[in-house]
Amino acid sequence: MINSDIICAISTPQGNGAIAVVRLSGNESITLLDKLYHSPKEGKRLIDQPANTIHFGVLKESDKIIDEVVISLFRNPNSYTGEDLVEISCHGSEYIQQQLLQLLIRNGVRLAKPGEFTMRAFLNGKMDLSQAEAVADLIASSSATSHKVAMQQMRGGFSSEIISLRDRLLHFISLLELELDFSEEDVEFADRTQLNDLLTNIQILIQKLLKSFDLGNAIKNGVPVAIVGHTNVGKSTLLNRILNEEKAIVSDIAGTTRDVIEDVINIEGVSFRFIDTAGIRETSDTIETIGIERTYDRISKASIVLLLVDAADDIKDVKKAIQTVEEKIGGTDKKLIVAINKIDQDGVDMNLEELIRERNIILKISAKTGENIDQLINELLSVVNLSSLNQNEVIVTNTRHYEALEKASESLQRAIDGLNSGITGDFLAQDIRETIHYLGEITGEITTDEVLGNIFKNFCIGK
Repeated sequence: MINSDIICAISTPQGNGAIAVVRLSGNESITLLDKLYHSPKEGKRLIDQPANTIHFGVLKESDKIIDEVVISLFRNPNSYTGEDLVEISCHGSEYIQQQLLQLLIRNGVRLAKPGEFTMRAFLNGKMDLSQAEAVADLIASSSATSHKVAMQQMRGGFSSEIISLRDRLLHFISLLELELDFSEEDVEFADRTQLNDLLTNIQILIQKLLKSFDLGNAIKNGVPVAIVGHTNVGKSTLLNRILNEEKAIVSDIAGTTRDVIEDVINIEGVSFRFIDTAGIRETSDTIETIGIERTYDRISKASIVLLLVDAADDIKDVKKAIQTVEEKIGGTDKKLIVAINKIDQDGVDMNLEELIRERNIILKISAKTGENIDQLINELLSVVNLSSLNQNEVIVTNTRHYEALEKASESLQRAIDGLNSGITGDFLAQDIRETIHYLGEITGEITTDEVLGNIFKNFCIGK
């Protein structure tokens, strides 16, 4: 898949700015640019300059000056792509950027495809596939936690874990296949007890990685929090209070919110995706009914369900609301937080105090005045257990990795069951070989053009 084309792209965001950066990669990129470069210092040529140096000059086509630029040189193999790579810092005018691209294209350079710089880095062995995917996650990171996880993965934290598991299996698979070569002698080179311990320990590690995906996915995409409850309990007011803006329409008229309203906010380095939903009640209004159905759908997809109840409600209505939501949650791992709202108003049902003690519901808030909202925020943060992240444990954030680990776990379990039932070495080797295959898919030791295409098409152009 590696080709000798010189590729180029604008690597800075679209639009006018102080400067823009145009990148070239390809093992003749410095030679090509040298033909267009003119230094204030007579006789200075780019091809004679050492790696990791910066040079001022102009880029010209015939006698026409395109721009004054600063050129950074990176030579293979010690560059991002593993090829000769050049970064041109020009003035940030969109006109200049386009003129510069057209100049390069007229001289034999082609526009890079999305993610092609990083794909070349992968193909040239500068990083493995999971590290390459982490580059896109790092660019898209919008919180301290998502940045930390992406940086850890890009620096090889996840890769080293997978490679270690794979290497340990490769040692035993070689012994099992050696046994097949001497099948007539009926010898065993692979100690079955040691193999069973190894497979069991690896299965435990894979299960731990699989369990980390819930946290990793929440960190990457934002923790979804569905705000639910009856009409007029203050859901939209609470959303506006948390976001500190008038995102949702607030009215005394019941059923004002008929559709789902979402927004993301960063709280102490964690992104939360708050979802204001239609009030749960019996209604004959067709549109409101659709909104309520969407409320139940959001409950099924949320990691945290924040049930808001009115402090003036009868305790029977509150218990019924809690029961309804608990039934929708079912036996999942979703966290249910019940918040009693409008404690600033008169007419609070004192029976709710009994319910608080009975169910350990400690949140009494006022979305209108902001009272105890800080307690609610702390409760939300406590649900997102960041202890594993703080301890630098490996966390799975990528769906492709999760699916590959699931398949590896299935084949590994077959090998464990087969080992315990005494199956022959050839069947045992087949299951272990399959586990090795799926682990290799994560790091890219085993991959296809289709997989690479699907991964890198989601990258921005110029990276």
